[in-house]
Amino acid sequence: MMRKLFTTTNLSVLGLVMLLVFPLVAPALNLDFYVSFVRRVLIFALAATSLNFILGYGGMVALGHAAFFGAGAYVVAMLSVQGVSQALIAWPVAMLVAGALALVIGMISLRTRGVYFIMITLAFAQMVFYLFISLRQYGGEDGINLTAPSVLPGFNLADDRTFYYVVLVVVLACLWWLNRLIQARFGQALQGIRENESRMEALGYPVFRIKLLAFVIAGVMAGLAGALLASHNQFVSPSLMHWTASANLIIMVIVGGIGLRYGGLVGAAVMLWLEEVLRLYTDYWHLPLGVLLLAIVLFAPRGLAGMFKRGAAR
Repeated sequence: MMRKLFTTTNLSVLGLVMLLVFPLVAPALNLDFYVSFVRRVLIFALAATSLNFILGYGGMVALGHAAFFGAGAYVVAMLSVQGVSQALIAWPVAMLVAGALALVIGMISLRTRGVYFIMITLAFAQMVFYLFISLRQYGGEDGINLTAPSVLPGFNLADDRTFYYVVLVVVLACLWWLNRLIQARFGQALQGIRENESRMEALGYPVFRIKLLAFVIAGVMAGLAGALLASHNQFVSPSLMHWTASANLIIMVIVGGIGLRYGGLVGAAVMLWLEEVLRLYTDYWHLPLGVLLLAIVLFAPRGLAGMFKRGAAR
């Protein structure tokens, strides 16, 4: 009986119910602040999931993924300065810009492999980082504030609870779509390329085009996450594109579980929650996080989501 209760499906449904109910019960529990915090977790979960798509299923270790994340955020901020606050305009434009950037970077980077691919994606991300630092009209190194909250017809995004549910729906829709894509022929081909690229090429698969399309899809998703984060913070800065931001996304994926459906979500939730808690007790909160990462690498190589999945299977 207990085995039937702790299945992956049941745990997923339980998690979804908790996410749906939390904003409704938070005021009664005096946890209003955490509505905004959970919303931030969901946004970073989307960014980490987009990276997990190419890292876990495509074997592409990109150390510059934050460039697409930050680009999406900056597009929303720039449009806000120009007086465009409509989310139905700003968010799709952010996705298009991030996708175009991923296309350009991917067409060059994917011609390399291994450590060369890691370094060239890092180099491109740092180029984008310094480009936005040089844009003095948009705040330069200090960043820029949005002039007004994003506007979505029929929804008041200035209200914490309303914006929370909008973000939740967007993130769940993206997770569902990516899951369907992974199970489709494209996703199976991408995983085959991860396992043996030469063999897939010999079988006639357009390896470069498949990898490039996956890279662009991940960039688009990261751009959407950046757009949501800009609307969440009402502020963006070039630090979103720094290589340390890309490293944080990779750590989230490793902690959650590389190549697992909910790896990005679990990793983002654990990392951001630990960061929030540890900061209350010490200024050296990076040290315990480092110990956690080492423990996961040594004792749970498939991440926390892999542990849950294995436990549910048992």
